[in-house]
Amino acid sequence: MNDLESLAHRYVAVWNETDASRRRQQIADLWAPEGSHYVGERHVQGFEDLERRVRDSHEKNVRDNGNRFRAVSGSIHRLRDVVAFHWEMLPQQGETALGRGLEFVIVNDKGRIVADYMFYPA
Repeated sequence: MNDLESLAHRYVAVWNETDASRRRQQIADLWAPEGSHYVGERHVQGFEDLERRVRDSHEKNVRDNGNRFRAVSGSIHRLRDVVAFHWEMLPQQGETALGRGLEFVIVNDKGRIVADYMFYPA
């Protein structure tokens, strides 16, 4: 798996992670400490806010509704410090996408996310 695919799969794994401690560590590994996430009118910044945002989405979409997220293979592109990829939300046991989003992230020179723009639906 190349670095771009790894980034996209690690990103999606955060939203699927059931263990709060592992999810917290994955966030710290993926985002820069001052990292931001934007979706719709919502803006969160920093590990604590990111953790709350991911937890809320996880509880609603994964835990309560039995879904999972995956990166869409072949959709991952990089231009300088910008990485863009599509992701899908699927039922735990099925392959039919229930929703599709576009992630547009800006990474620093260490490959950590400094700004994350989520477009849903995409």
